[in-house]
Amino acid sequence: MIYWEIFVAFFIPGILGYGGGPASIPLVENEVVRNFEWMSTQEFGEVLAFANSLPGPIATKLAGYIGFEVGGYLGAGIGLFASIAPSLILMILLGGILIKYKKSPRIKRLTLFVQTVIAILLGVLAWNFWNEAYIGIGFWQTAIIVVLSYYLIERRNVHPAFIIAGALLYGGFFL
Repeated sequence: MIYWEIFVAFFIPGILGYGGGPASIPLVENEVVRNFEWMSTQEFGEVLAFANSLPGPIATKLAGYIGFEVGGYLGAGIGLFASIAPSLILMILLGGILIKYKKSPRIKRLTLFVQTVIAILLGVLAWNFWNEAYIGIGFWQTAIIVVLSYYLIERRNVHPAFIIAGALLYGGFFL
């Protein structure tokens, strides 16, 4: 029965909490603290602080940690699956519709609009990264990292994972 409760506790916030981010935190708290009483508000606050210190979506981190605390490894897996299941189901259903009508001129225009929006969002994200890096480490170090990364990726065909690892090492040792 505990595994079903774990599933419900994270599936409901997955349906109602748009994007799995900050909007889902109160929903998860309601299920974990008030509904199933697996932890106190203080404990949830500590788990939330710990989860915020790690990279990745907050909903999946909460689901994995709380699921593990309540139901072990299987509980963690069920919690993770329950938190991503609503999005997964919606993607499968909508993906099927898009594939069915992929030759439609309306769908092709929609795809072009979506690609444009994604390109703009990625540009804004890159600009925000540049601004944060510029403020954090200075103009010249940021510029050197950007130029060197571009050169290694575009001219030398180095895999981006190596560039990211190198930038992390550089930041860890020299900044």
